[in-house]
Amino acid sequence: MKIAVSLVGSALNAASLLSPRTAGKAALALWRRPMRRGTVRTIERETHDAAVAERLAVNGKDVVTYRWGDGEKPVLMVHGWQSRGSRYAGFVPVLRDLGFSPITFDAPGHGDSGGTSMTILEYEEVIRHLQGRYGCFEAVIAHSFGVPCVFHALRNGVGAGRLVAVSGVAEFGFLVDEFSRQLGLSGRVQQELRRRIEEDLFPHETEIWERFSSVYRPTSLDIPVLVVHDEGDDWVPLEHAHRITAAHKARLVVTRDLGHRGILGQPEVINAAVEFIRPGAVTPSRVTGAG
Repeated sequence: MKIAVSLVGSALNAASLLSPRTAGKAALALWRRPMRRGTVRTIERETHDAAVAERLAVNGKDVVTYRWGDGEKPVLMVHGWQSRGSRYAGFVPVLRDLGFSPITFDAPGHGDSGGTSMTILEYEEVIRHLQGRYGCFEAVIAHSFGVPCVFHALRNGVGAGRLVAVSGVAEFGFLVDEFSRQLGLSGRVQQELRRRIEEDLFPHETEIWERFSSVYRPTSLDIPVLVVHDEGDDWVPLEHAHRITAAHKARLVVTRDLGHRGILGQPEVINAAVEFIRPGAVTPSRVTGAG
């Protein structure tokens, strides 16, 4: 896999010497497309199959949504890149016992949903559809790339009582920087990729690198935020959690040896999140902590 990634990066770098525009378009096609779809794990299967599955359309893409319960007191759970809604299976029985209706979805290009790619604006549209169906959310739990997607949706009118941000990306530009680092892209290709994202993917948007970040205009949100991040996260460094925590005056829980992708299923993370959003929970003092 590493050899293949290196070869792709080398090919893009070489192509940029002849045509930066062509190399940038090719890089964009790779950047916006998940390389794999998450499948339902054995440990998730029973919970996944017990959900009420429904469908909605976003930009012509068929999106599958999942609900446990009658829809009252909805808690939205938003997955990250190359993941799927079933990764929240461990949260479902705990939330149901507290009287919540857990709700999640497979984003376009992920899980059982249609399409081959997605954007932060499509995430927002799915979330808006679900709010229109179930009302404002008692809480939202988001993971990884889902975190900036949720912050963007909340800043644009989606309602939620609390937010739990797990392994979240602080700055939107990190997604380009990390993609470029993994492929070993030259500065020329990186610059063209950023331009293609601005002009091809978001032609009607401005200041996307600021506005799509988790730390943008934190004073526009007035809800309690819990940040959970592993100190050894091998994809999103812990410093992102510190930035989100500082911007939103959130509480920070730092875990150990849980990594990036496996953190959602861990009992200590589920318990911390549920304790934060349970009925009657006291709003925590917004200071950095560790656990």
